[in-house]
Amino acid sequence: MEQPVQKILRTLIGQGSERNRKGMARFGIEVGQAYGVPVPVIRKLAKEIGKNHALALALWKTKNHEAQLLATMIDDPKQVTRAQMNSWVKDFDSWDVCDQACMNLFDRTPFAFAQAEVWSKRKQEFVRRAGFALMAALAFHDKQTPDSEFQALIKIIERTATDERNFVRKAVNWALRQIGKRNLKLNASAIQLSRKLSQSANKTARWIGADALRELTSQGVQARLRKKSKQ
Repeated sequence: MEQPVQKILRTLIGQGSERNRKGMARFGIEVGQAYGVPVPVIRKLAKEIGKNHALALALWKTKNHEAQLLATMIDDPKQVTRAQMNSWVKDFDSWDVCDQACMNLFDRTPFAFAQAEVWSKRKQEFVRRAGFALMAALAFHDKQTPDSEFQALIKIIERTATDERNFVRKAVNWALRQIGKRNLKLNASAIQLSRKLSQSANKTARWIGADALRELTSQGVQARLRKKSKQ
């Protein structure tokens, strides 16, 4: 009888294409071990499978790109350990796997805030990106954590705003924008930092600040946050 992992890999191979692999590569995705399967197809498969922690661990070990994306979608955050998070983050070699792991899984664990801070201090590009992708995911999904926790993240963002590596600076910018769109109070704090960074002597910090400032001060964001504050 065919094993579950083998069956899933066979399904993924059948859904992939060289054309899509080339498209992924153009977007800076590592395709060395990819089949070229569109993310919506992987999400559909994840829905059919349901939550399965053991299967997620087995899929991750295959090192296949799509299998790892699928693993982030079917794993059960209640069963994820800090050790697993630290193990998986070392395997990140592509921004999309990094971001999907943070958005689909890691931000729903009780270790999310602590790991975001720890990873933001690491030197490895995708580990550090994971720290800030996790901050962005928390700002979007976490509806219960008090503002003080996110204020602490803003201070971390300021300390790391000079990292010029592309995948890091974009994640730092993403985290700043997402935190600043959480509510009016955090918006004010994020705008304050964005203004400061936009006037920095450092080119990377200036870009992060100026780009975030445009979105955070936009009419659309301001209107949505004012409306939210009255609810």
